[in-house]
Amino acid sequence: MVRTLFVALLALIVGTSSPAGAQRVPMNADAIIARHIQARGGESALRALRTVVYDDGAYSENGQVEDTHAVMMLMRPYYKLVGHPQRSPQFLEGYDGAAWEWYGLSSDLTFNLRTVGAASEASRHYAEIEGPFLDYAAKGSRVELIGTASSGGRRAYQVRLTMMDGYVTDQFIDTQTFMIIASRHTAEIHAFGEAVTSETRFSDFRRVAGVMFPFVSSEVEIATGRELGAMRWGRIDVNVDIPVAWFSPPVFEHTPMQAFLEQIYSERTDTQAVLWTYHNFRRVHPELDTRSGIQTIGYNLLKMGNVEQAIALLDRNAADYPQNADAAFNLGRAYATAHRNADARREFQRALQLQPGHERATRALAALP
Repeated sequence: MVRTLFVALLALIVGTSSPAGAQRVPMNADAIIARHIQARGGESALRALRTVVYDDGAYSENGQVEDTHAVMMLMRPYYKLVGHPQRSPQFLEGYDGAAWEWYGLSSDLTFNLRTVGAASEASRHYAEIEGPFLDYAAKGSRVELIGTASSGGRRAYQVRLTMMDGYVTDQFIDTQTFMIIASRHTAEIHAFGEAVTSETRFSDFRRVAGVMFPFVSSEVEIATGRELGAMRWGRIDVNVDIPVAWFSPPVFEHTPMQAFLEQIYSERTDTQAVLWTYHNFRRVHPELDTRSGIQTIGYNLLKMGNVEQAIALLDRNAADYPQNADAAFNLGRAYATAHRNADARREFQRALQLQPGHERATRALAALP
C-alpha cells in the first residue's frame, strides 16, 4: 500500500512539474514545429528576414575540396542563387519562379538552361528564406510525426515533411534544443546517378540577427556511413541589399555556337530533332569545335532524364571526334546511366586507351557492376 502511494505521488510530482498554471503540450508534429520556430528565434524574427547570404563556404565532396569560396543567397519570396554573378560567373544555378543553370565557361561555351526533373528539385527545394516549417501548409506541404530516433548520437523527434511535389524528407529536431540537427532523404547522386539515402547533419549553430543558423553541414550515406559532402560557411549575413536581377540567368547576345547549344537543349525530348539540329550546325559550321559544348549539353540531358537523346547526341559527338578521350568517357557515362554496362565498359576502356590514366574513366570503370 505504501509503495502504491509512493508511485502515485511520484507520478503526480512529475506530471505537475511545469510552472504553475502551465499546461503540458502534447508532442504532436505542430507542437514540435512551434517549439522549433521559437528555438530558432521566433516567428517575428524569421519573418523579418529579407535576404540571407551564406558566404565564404568551404565545400568538399568525397573527401576532396571542390570550392573554398562557395556562396548561396536567398531572398523573399522564394528566390535562390548558388554562386556569385561577379565573383564566380563560370557557373551559377538558381530559382526565380523556375529553376535554371548558367554556364559561362568560355566565349563560346556560355549558355543558360531552364532545368526540370531532379535538377529542378534541387534548386527549388528549400528556397524559402524562413525554412521549411513556417507556414508549411500554405506552401502545400504536409507534416507527420514518425516518432523519436537517434541522429549522430543525439535524440530527436523525426518529423516527416512531404512537399507539394511529393518530395519527402525526414527532419530530425533535437528533443532538447529543438533545432533541426539532421535531414534524411533519398535522391539521385548528381541528379542522374543511382538513388542514395543520405542524412545531412547540421551543427555549429550561431545566432545572426536574432535567428539561429547552422554554419556546418555534412551529408552521410546511411548504408555505409561514408561522408558524401561537407560545407562550412565562413559567415552568414542577413538583410543585405541584393539586385533582384541576380536571381535570374544573365542576359547576353548569343553567338551562333551559344544559340546552337541552347537549341539542342530545348529540343531534348525529341531525338530526331536533336540529331537534325546537330547535323545541320556541323555542316554549316565545320570550322567550329563543338565537342566540349555537346558534352556539356549531353551531361545536362542526362540530368533532365532524357537518356535516349543524350546517348544519341553523345554517340554522334564521339564519332565526329574519335580521338578525344572525353568524348568516349561522356558516351560511356550515358550508357552507364541507361544500365547498358557492356557498352559503358567499352567506352570507358576506349577513353583510357586514348588517354592512359584518364581519372574520370578510371573511377567510372571501377564503379561498374
